[in-house]
Amino acid sequence: MSGKRILAVEDEKDILELLRYNLSEEGFRVTGVTSGETAIQRARAEPPDLVLLDLMLPGMDGLEVCRVLKDDSATAPIPIIMLTAKGEEADIVTGLELGADDYITKPFSPRVLVTRIKAVLRRQTPHPEGQAVIRFGDLEIHPGRREVRVAGQAVELTFTEFGILHFLSARPDWVFTRGQIVEAVRGNDYSVTDRSVDFQIVGLRKKLGAGARHIQTVRGVGYKFSVGHA
Repeated sequence: MSGKRILAVEDEKDILELLRYNLSEEGFRVTGVTSGETAIQRARAEPPDLVLLDLMLPGMDGLEVCRVLKDDSATAPIPIIMLTAKGEEADIVTGLELGADDYITKPFSPRVLVTRIKAVLRRQTPHPEGQAVIRFGDLEIHPGRREVRVAGQAVELTFTEFGILHFLSARPDWVFTRGQIVEAVRGNDYSVTDRSVDFQIVGLRKKLGAGARHIQTVRGVGYKFSVGHA
């Protein structure tokens, strides 16, 4: 992880300095900014390996920054960890639905922060196993390139959407609960609501078009990737 570049977006200067110090001690290269507008400019000019994004920012708030970054093809692949005050469950869910990869509540432990950052960065690194191209009918999934095509047309998915699709399609006709899906895609220390999982599935189905027929809801249990409809 040494040398990975982190863009920290935090308007409270004491917290920003805390982030700089602890992350630099772990070998990360940290750039700190205090506004959402500046964060977007820096992310586009020098894409970091990860963005730490405070939600309560002056002017453009963290959710809007997340939305802009994820809507831009140049910055969409950059993982985002949200920094949020406790009790903002609605904002957390919204951020995850926009494509954020994790969240950390304030006040936070620097050790926990570093651990969560490393976990997100590890998930961004392709593993040699399970890289074979998966094909069902006109749906093609390339894990190594994180690329999905339907009838030859490329489909742009968020990190989480791709993770869910790859996890389910690699185990055709197996039924998984929402909790199992979250654990596989995000890690077992990740807390998320059923609503957020359902939202990701809705977005995934919409983007897949005809390929969405493979993702089936198993009432009272969860979801599965069906090959009977290939």
